[in-house]
Amino acid sequence: MQYDYEVELGVVIGKTARDVPLDKALDYVFGYCAFNDLSCRDLQMRTPQWLLGKTLDKFLPTGPFLVTADEVGDPQKLALMCRVNGETRQNSSTSDMIFSVAEIVSYASRYMTLKPGDVFSTGTPEGVAMGMKPSPWLRPGDVVDVEIEKLGKLTNRMVEA
Repeated sequence: MQYDYEVELGVVIGKTARDVPLDKALDYVFGYCAFNDLSCRDLQMRTPQWLLGKTLDKFLPTGPFLVTADEVGDPQKLALMCRVNGETRQNSSTSDMIFSVAEIVSYASRYMTLKPGDVFSTGTPEGVAMGMKPSPWLRPGDVVDVEIEKLGKLTNRMVEA
């Protein structure tokens, strides 16, 4: 299996949101956390819809903390990093996100009612295994650290699937 890592900013909705204007979108965010958005790339590429490769049991380790929005401040000014066995693989900032947190919340609220506790994963920067040649897929025993400024570091050891 081709297991991959992705450091991502997790966004937790704090109050019901529907048709939220962009300039009010962050008012609906309760807080933020770090995600390790694990992907099984060979399963992901079997179909044009990536769902299969992102929904296996024990995927999306989350934490180590949920930090309230007021403590974080501007979510587009956070450093994020992923290390595998101590080697830095991803080193970026949320300022480089294709869509801001406000854009994601506003857009999604146009098509669905967001409820407290709903969670969004925001996307990952360059440096994932799939983009490297050869691809350094995760193996049992590998240790993955994802870290986001103000949110802490989440550490997971890969185990046999």
